[in-house]
Amino acid sequence: MTALPSPTAVDDAVRIVGLRSQHGPGLLGVPRTGLRLSWRTESDDSDARLVGYQIAEGSEGAEPTIAEPVADARTVGIAIPVELAARERRAFSVRVATPRGWSAWSEPLVVEAGVDGPGLEASVIGADTPPDGPVPLLRTEFVLDGAPTTARLRLSALGLVDAWINGVRATDALLTPGWTSYQERILVDTIDVTSLLRAGANVIVLAVADGWYRGSFGFARRQAIYGDRTGALAQLEADGAIVAKTDASWQTGSGPLRSASIYDGTVTDLRLDDPAVHEPGFAGDGWVAASVVAFDATRFEPRSAPPVRVVAELPMAPTPHDGRTRLDGGQNLSGWVRLVVRGRAGDVVTVRHAEVLEPSGDLHVKALRSAKATDVYTLDRDGEHTLEPAFTFHGFRYADVEGAEVVSATAVAISSDLAPRSTFASSHEALDRFHSNVFWSQRDNFVSVPTDCPQRDERLGWTGDAQAFAATANTLMDTESFWMSWLRDLEIDQTDSGGVPAVVPDIIRPQDMLMGGVPTENMGRAGWADAATIVPLAVYESYGSTEVLARQRSSMRRWVEHLRRRAGDGVVLPGGDFQFGDWLDPDAPGERPWEAKVSSDFVSNAFYSWSARLLARAERILGDADSADDYEALADRVGAATFARWGEEAILTQSGAAIALEFALAPAERRAEIADALAENVRRENGRIATGFLGTPLVLFALSNSAHLDEAYLMLLRRDAPSWLYQVDRGATTVWERWDAILPDGSIHSGAMDALPTEDASEEDTGMLSFNHYAYGAMIDWVYRTVAGLAPDAEDPGYRTVHVAPRPAVGLEHASASIQTPQGRLAIDWRVDGDVFEATLEVPFGSRAVLDLPVTAGSATTVDGAPAPTELGHGTHRITVTAPAVATPGAVIPA
Repeated sequence: MTALPSPTAVDDAVRIVGLRSQHGPGLLGVPRTGLRLSWRTESDDSDARLVGYQIAEGSEGAEPTIAEPVADARTVGIAIPVELAARERRAFSVRVATPRGWSAWSEPLVVEAGVDGPGLEASVIGADTPPDGPVPLLRTEFVLDGAPTTARLRLSALGLVDAWINGVRATDALLTPGWTSYQERILVDTIDVTSLLRAGANVIVLAVADGWYRGSFGFARRQAIYGDRTGALAQLEADGAIVAKTDASWQTGSGPLRSASIYDGTVTDLRLDDPAVHEPGFAGDGWVAASVVAFDATRFEPRSAPPVRVVAELPMAPTPHDGRTRLDGGQNLSGWVRLVVRGRAGDVVTVRHAEVLEPSGDLHVKALRSAKATDVYTLDRDGEHTLEPAFTFHGFRYADVEGAEVVSATAVAISSDLAPRSTFASSHEALDRFHSNVFWSQRDNFVSVPTDCPQRDERLGWTGDAQAFAATANTLMDTESFWMSWLRDLEIDQTDSGGVPAVVPDIIRPQDMLMGGVPTENMGRAGWADAATIVPLAVYESYGSTEVLARQRSSMRRWVEHLRRRAGDGVVLPGGDFQFGDWLDPDAPGERPWEAKVSSDFVSNAFYSWSARLLARAERILGDADSADDYEALADRVGAATFARWGEEAILTQSGAAIALEFALAPAERRAEIADALAENVRRENGRIATGFLGTPLVLFALSNSAHLDEAYLMLLRRDAPSWLYQVDRGATTVWERWDAILPDGSIHSGAMDALPTEDASEEDTGMLSFNHYAYGAMIDWVYRTVAGLAPDAEDPGYRTVHVAPRPAVGLEHASASIQTPQGRLAIDWRVDGDVFEATLEVPFGSRAVLDLPVTAGSATTVDGAPAPTELGHGTHRITVTAPAVATPGAVIPA
């Protein structure tokens, strides 16, 4: 490391343009410990490089304390060894050094600490209402001598809660406090409500719904999974004083929301809506004292990741249909319909939702299984009304409305509020559409937790889907804090022996999940439980902070040691347990999607070896070489034994070959042979994909990493089913759960059975058919790395070192992409024109690009008009390659 410059030396060419914490912008009331800072820098000097940093911190408005300079070029995940006091607002600034001198100090970042449950004086209060019954309101009044200069509302619930102060909704967050492993942690939101308070009498009203806590949930539709009483926790603080808090002095009564179910929708009777509830002096006929709900305060903790919010609003086109009004938003999404209707007092307006239409034109609702996905409103007066549900969301593109005249309609999309991180466009329209579909499927399924689907009676945090998609998720959106929160719940839900559940938060019991009619344990299933190791490493590689590895190391160790104990002296796992396997292999029996072509024993031990290898890597990164060596040796032993026992049969399948190659199971002397056979399989089938949930994220990498790019593109650009682009040609706007969810003749897949809620469940309410599953969209990670040619380096992660390796193909002669890396914007725009490849590459300050250009023996390459180097620094560069290598997919149907 270069020596630091004199403290007084100045480098005016370098500046800090973004200082942030790991919790994301704008979040108030963050955890008091574990703070990490990151920053982005820019420089006008093409030769500049970072050699150090210095941090200043102090209470907001006070003179800061300046720490000693640190000789370190890192800019991501810098640990701040301080414990903030509850409610403390501390300001941080940073400056960076180059060999020439120091930048100016950054604009301060103010971090406001939250309050842990034991530090709150509020109680949890509620009403004695049954599950799936009316949503109670809680209310109190308080008096202020004057309008405060600062006010904060601490808000949480056993269930879901909305809050209004003086008739105004207190926050734009939805489904508060979100879904976590409630048995151990429930989040507390801190909301700036300064502008809502006034001198004199003030009113706060809360609505508390069942949500995930007590509502009918899971495909077994069990109630009260976490508890049989709902309740809200609220504490309002103004200028440092508590002016209102939930306790037994509050009153409770009924409101217009007669039921609210995540699966079924809401029933709202506007005749019961009394606006006076938000005004001082409300009489509250029929209202009674709220009751205190006993609860362990230590379970409440400050929010650390963005909440769910409205992320898009799309107009819905209305047309008459069979006596109703049909609405089409043009996009499958998670959320609801905001309606403006014209009707008469007492009219009942019903809104039913669906993702697709039957060939007859009716809504396809069979795939919803038992979820009603219906909102019902009773109008209170003649005239126009604006109608929206609460405490629910639906997966839909279409809706049917009956009971009133539709004036206008809007599809309201919700998601965890994660900023988009990347862009992609190419000369292939269908591929661009599929990229959009994957983005929307992530948006629609990242609703507090990473769910499988947003529409039917499921919407669970399946760990297999999550691990398969994690790398793509990290590229498409800023997901670091989202994953960090979810991984905490994964560790909470691990068994004492280290087993990891198939869904997180875990609400599944063996009797809930019948596979072939047999109650099935969801703990420790291969490729699902391995999310414990795969997701943390994916986050580390994409964002570059070791925080996720340090936080999850214990969980990772417990999972691998759990596998080691299960294997015993036999090295490999003994088999016999149910495995999901290469789930939804397109050639598996429709009613038994776990019966893939590749052996589940091979798959389970391959993932055992891979988890051990990933843990070894994490141990080495965190500085424990002895543990790293131990787990690396374990991975080698398990991998070798797995290939020796099952490998010869496994590599005859696409998934088996891809896993053997990408998980380092295949002996070095066999890798070329296995790759050649995989490529021959793909050519023989004209690109037909034959992989399920576990093989799909790997198969394109297995081909391109072994110099079979033609076959990778043949598979990528295939238009016939099963393929990615077949969905686009059938009108998909999100990713399907099944490759052929809509058949070539336009009919809808029958939705074969998988996990049945009950032994006597009928086919009608147990179909497994979602038109919004992100798992098969996991190949978008390959598209960014290979088509666009932008990939983070595994050893120097977070795009500090970028591999620039674009690969054009016949039918794909242009692509552009950008990624907002921790260092700044990384972007490429390339095209092939005749016999010349030209690219514009933008490398952010703090990153270096390693070039791997598409060259042939006859190529000449230049960068900025000079012979091309192997590496580039920050700045915008123009690259030219004559006689470039261009993949030839063969029989693929052109765009």
